[in-house]
Amino acid sequence: MNIRRLISGSLKTVLKVLAYSGLGATVVLIVVFVVYLESRPDLAIWHTTDLDSEFTRHSNANNLADYLTIEDRVFKQLDTSVYAKVGTGPGNQINRYSRGSLADPAAMPTNWNRSYELQVDEPKGAVLLLHGLSDSPYSLHSLGERLHAAGMHVLALRMPGHGTAPSGLTSVDWRDMAAAVDLGVDHLNQTLGDGPLYVVGYSTGGALAVHYALTSLRGVKRPRLDGIVLISPAIGVSSLAVLAIWQARLGHLLGLDKLEWNSLVPEYDPYKYGSFAVNAGDQVYRLTVAISDLMDTHSSDALLGLPPILAFQSGVDATVSAPALVSGLMQKLPSGKGELVLFDINRLPETIPMLRYDPKATFDSLTDSTPLPFSLSILTNASSGDRHVQLVRKTAGDSDVSESKTGLVWPNEIYSLAHVALPFKPDDPVYGGSPGDGQLGVHLGNLALRGERGVLQITGTDMLRQRWNPFYDYMEARILGFLGIQPAKND
Repeated sequence: MNIRRLISGSLKTVLKVLAYSGLGATVVLIVVFVVYLESRPDLAIWHTTDLDSEFTRHSNANNLADYLTIEDRVFKQLDTSVYAKVGTGPGNQINRYSRGSLADPAAMPTNWNRSYELQVDEPKGAVLLLHGLSDSPYSLHSLGERLHAAGMHVLALRMPGHGTAPSGLTSVDWRDMAAAVDLGVDHLNQTLGDGPLYVVGYSTGGALAVHYALTSLRGVKRPRLDGIVLISPAIGVSSLAVLAIWQARLGHLLGLDKLEWNSLVPEYDPYKYGSFAVNAGDQVYRLTVAISDLMDTHSSDALLGLPPILAFQSGVDATVSAPALVSGLMQKLPSGKGELVLFDINRLPETIPMLRYDPKATFDSLTDSTPLPFSLSILTNASSGDRHVQLVRKTAGDSDVSESKTGLVWPNEIYSLAHVALPFKPDDPVYGGSPGDGQLGVHLGNLALRGERGVLQITGTDMLRQRWNPFYDYMEARILGFLGIQPAKND
């Protein structure tokens, strides 16, 4: 009996030691993590300024005109609170918040950080363009201008917290962005009357478009959409965002403002924030959860009321998950309601051994003999070692797979697309690989400074990330066909 008590007591002692050791190790790790985060560059004025004129879902805004009035106020506040306090000269030559710099969006002929509307006398339809997180209306402006030239009334809406200063992402709520989408759809519906109404959403804008369509099924009287185009939609993001928000809360508790930020880098991009607030990732995660809940709550009959959906996605995407897009949205759509266009990697023999992740397993599972409720198109190499691209296609409800030539070719130096690349043409003046004549401002499409690692504040991975889409014309043609502007193109 004494031996049992001795063993039991010893075991309890060991468990206590382990528990205290684990707790101590956890505390040490947290302290080291906090010290590391606090060792990053100091926060700048564009990280700390509170632009309290920004629109929220509680704002007194009943229509687009009210929204744009609020937008005017917040840009005036940005000018007096940030731009007026940032110096000019060589040290700020590529600082977007330095007046007259190469990255100053206000120095461009058009400040694409702001909402804009392109009208026609007799529109064939209307399109609402929704940009992504930390982004701006610039991301879809090429597509918007093409749609406008084809006779569509176009509204590109700046989301709250965006296009101004990164500090806007520390307090933005996804429901504020959803409320702005409501105003944009209402405006186009009232302007257009009975014509077809579409939404094109990039990244978080795609998630907001899907959320709008799902909430429209609740029986609430609101304009219905005739179609949705999704470009790299944020349907599935990492649940680590839930844990990351505690980083910001810990920073608030300790009075350490840097902990509100996942990344702090120079603001050299005129149309996209470089710094990224923890809250922003948390809000996108909450939006994806809301979409998942709505998908699961609605009956199969209710989902029949969704508009047709055409989605474009890179098979490798460091921001959103292609498999999550399939399982979280496309697989749940009623049969024939959706089509997914996937861009494979450039499958050259010298590329494959270098891969950390290969989307081939995902693609193979989609192209097996099992019918899908959505149509599938995959752009991939015609064969190993061949940069020519073929289209692998599978129609909704069909088990057969077809292959056809496209006339497309992978550029030599590119091994894959990226999340940020899909909306941009090869000759985009900011993000393109070969900008056209009359280049103004900073050019980021082929940014690849060489030297020793650890010297620059901009990492090599950021500089080498693919920023333009070599298959943009194909994507644009598919979108125009989907919107009924020109004959549908499936190859």
